[in-house]
Amino acid sequence: MNWRTAAILVLLAGALLTGWMLWSQRHPDGARTDAASPPDYILNDFELIALDADGRESFTLRAPRLERDPDSKTLDITTPLFIIPPREGSEAGAWEVRSRTGWVSAGGDEIRLRGEVLADSEDTGGRRTRIATEQLDVFPEDKRAESPVKVKVTRPGLTMNGHHLVADLERNRITLKDTRSRYEDTAR
Repeated sequence: MNWRTAAILVLLAGALLTGWMLWSQRHPDGARTDAASPPDYILNDFELIALDADGRESFTLRAPRLERDPDSKTLDITTPLFIIPPREGSEAGAWEVRSRTGWVSAGGDEIRLRGEVLADSEDTGGRRTRIATEQLDVFPEDKRAESPVKVKVTRPGLTMNGHHLVADLERNRITLKDTRSRYEDTAR
């Protein structure tokens, strides 16, 4: 064997070893393994009004910071305040929802709120409802909210604690599982 044949065999073995190493390092589901893309835009101290498919206000958002992910087209928000208006003719009031962080889907049809979530509303009769939890998913077009974790709901004369909240924001109807309620006489 001459030196050229030995060099070709060494190079071929190196190429095969490199190919095998790259193949074994690939991500199994084909997802990218590089770092996340930087946001394509950032808003500071802003107010945003999102419209539904019919051109009506779906929600208003105020926050000190928003970042948009260019790949998923989702929004990450710091200390948001969402205002979800009632439908026309409804007796329900607008909902004001605050949290430490927020996330909005690309289509604006889902809002995920995390950390110290407070949702407040007052109906046309002046009855105030407050929802307090650590996690709340809001679907503004359906006027619906859900939370799988511990929730506290307060209304005049009533305090409810439970899990697995499902709220119809349009009718101020709230369902909880594993509920403990405390009634107070407010007529005094």
